[in-house]
Amino acid sequence: MTLDVVKIFAPWIISFFVGLAITPLLTHYLYKHKMWKKVSGKQKGLGGGGTPIFNKLHKEKDTGTPRMGGIVIWASVLITIFIFWFLSWMFPSEFTQKMDFMSRGQTWLPLFTLIAGSLVGLFDDILVISGKGKYVAGGLPLRTRILIVLWIAFIGAIWFYFKLGVSSVSVPFIGVWTLGLFFIPFFMLVMLSLFASGVIDGIDGLSGGVMASIFSAYAGIAFFQNQIDLAAFCAVIVGGILAFLWFNIPPARFYMSETGILGLTVTLTVVAFLTGQVLVLPIIAFPLLITVFSNIIQVSSKKIRGKKVFLVAPIHHHFEALGWPSYKVVMRYWVISIIFAIIGMVIALIG
Repeated sequence: MTLDVVKIFAPWIISFFVGLAITPLLTHYLYKHKMWKKVSGKQKGLGGGGTPIFNKLHKEKDTGTPRMGGIVIWASVLITIFIFWFLSWMFPSEFTQKMDFMSRGQTWLPLFTLIAGSLVGLFDDILVISGKGKYVAGGLPLRTRILIVLWIAFIGAIWFYFKLGVSSVSVPFIGVWTLGLFFIPFFMLVMLSLFASGVIDGIDGLSGGVMASIFSAYAGIAFFQNQIDLAAFCAVIVGGILAFLWFNIPPARFYMSETGILGLTVTLTVVAFLTGQVLVLPIIAFPLLITVFSNIIQVSSKKIRGKKVFLVAPIHHHFEALGWPSYKVVMRYWVISIIFAIIGMVIALIG
């Protein structure tokens, strides 16, 4: 038990300090090459119209602050994984072998999705910075990103179903729900929904704090399920997020952007399914849920009623438009995220 706890917290701490160590180098590169948007705001909203309120709120924020801060997160994860693998290879012993948390059944797939999602996001960020892409502000078209996420989801679903033999999910307080082949489209739907929640990355410190709480909850769930490797993997991600968050607290040194949030959302899908606790995900990730639903409500209302429900969507920007300081929005989201992460974890453990 003691060694299992060390196996989780040691990578967590190392990932954090690795992130702190690599940030000055990354920051120097991003500022030297002016890796930020050349046009502030958005040219087109989800409903197809303009975004004047959003652009007013962010007219001085998008330009002058680099994107690609999410590199800190996934680079910290990869470097930490390499450190523990290298130690187990270079100095083989019972302890170093135990501390190496890479395993086919628990960590290969989430690591794959983290890398795949992050690299797709990185490519999108490069297009945004260069001003290239379908729209004026650049970047991959939304349809293209959706198709790529669906392909990643399909590969993940196939791995779960055929390689790991997983075709069911746990229903809290009821039992196991067997899906059969329907597991594959269900998995893809969950990943697509989490990808949609990536728009929470819109205020300094917001997405980092929320994601840290979510992955911490799943680290706890995995630990109590004796999936120690998976728990250590989640902990390493949290360490990388906290290192990023150290520099993203207002005023942000850089933004997480797509290379961070896309990798985290697709990886979260895999982690939730590996623990079998995907149905508590809406509770643990409640801020992500309300982010997606606020967009759905806003777009639906504009299409059906011809008027908006919120001043601007997602809902965290609505609070900004009401006059809330950004730090108040972020801190309250952090509080809500921690509370719901704990509630969801408790339900998963006793249900």
